[in-house]
Amino acid sequence: MSGHSHYATIKRQKALTDAARGNVFSKHAKAIMIAAKGGGDPESNFKLRVAIDKARAENMPKDNIERAIAKATSEGGVLTEAVYEGFGPSGVAVIVEAATDNKNRTAQEIKNLFERGGGSLAGPGAVSFNFESKGFLLIKKTSDPDSQMLTIIDMGVEDITDSVDGLEVYVAPDKLGEVKNKVEEVGFEVSEVELQMKPKNLIEVSQTESDKIVKFLETLESHDDIQKVYANI
Repeated sequence: MSGHSHYATIKRQKALTDAARGNVFSKHAKAIMIAAKGGGDPESNFKLRVAIDKARAENMPKDNIERAIAKATSEGGVLTEAVYEGFGPSGVAVIVEAATDNKNRTAQEIKNLFERGGGSLAGPGAVSFNFESKGFLLIKKTSDPDSQMLTIIDMGVEDITDSVDGLEVYVAPDKLGEVKNKVEEVGFEVSEVELQMKPKNLIEVSQTESDKIVKFLETLESHDDIQKVYANI
């Protein structure tokens, strides 16, 4: 992957627009509420722990976080998780994860976004076969990244890539918490940690195609109900 940028890297490098930043706390609140359905204690619910850590990294106030947990645990199924699959410009495969209180409305709005962006919404399974659920960590590089990578490999990770933003590490989803603890115990700094859908096969596109695709994906991400967007470019 050296010398190439895939969409996850592009997303980290691009600054959030003012409009997008306006709904960051709302998106984090929804992610926390969805995760809290599995229990309101972050010590025993790692998905919730990850959601809270990501919210704190964006300076979301503690009161907002606690309100989201309380709302989810007291009111139950306020929000529903929904996954949509489709194709973007140039046939790029796209998976969209959403949190919504009205699946019919959200599905129609996402369908419209795909069509306006030069793509098409597809049925379940249309592209998900090309993605697999993985735990992801972005680790800040030390002065000796080669030695650092060897240390991390010995922790039982599945894949590791040296990118411009740090070391991108993939693990089995159920090993994410365990590996994160091991990485921090040896003194390495974890910049990001999350569960995500990793494409099995990437497609290369030209710069012109890339600009159009990234604009389309960013439009999807700006939708209030959409939590995460994955693409195989």
